[in-house]
Amino acid sequence: MAVSISAVVLVKGGYVRVGSMLACTLFGLTLAATGLAPTINSGLASLAGLLSSL
Repeated sequence: MAVSISAVVLVKGGYVRVGSMLACTLFGLTLAATGLAPTINSGLASLAGLLSSL
């Protein structure tokens, strides 16, 4: 839900065009269906943990 609200705000604010948003969303969904998804998720979780400790 938070991601879709953020996307709408970015499009309405003129920061991102609709076509770019759709392309990124479709790429993200495609990437999530691959075998790399767990590795990417753990890497992002580690990065978030590192950033929150700063």
